[in-house]
Amino acid sequence: MTLRVLYFARLRERFGVAEESIEFEGVSVADLIATLQARGGVWAEELAAGRAFRVAVNQEVVALEAAIPDAAEVAIFPPVTGG
Repeated sequence: MTLRVLYFARLRERFGVAEESIEFEGVSVADLIATLQARGGVWAEELAAGRAFRVAVNQEVVALEAAIPDAAEVAIFPPVTGG
């Protein structure tokens, strides 16, 4: 399946890309994160366990166990704080 993946804030800066289309063979958000981590370098560092980031699928924040439908838009971003 093809996904549109968007990166925001520090992740966009660190990865050097705001969005990309990815051919994805996995099922869940966790599978996608593992695929991106496998790129190594800043990808593995920023998406490592314990790093703070959120994921939204089709503009709905989801858990790592969530399924990703075909042609989904997936956004990965740091948590937002208010004040």
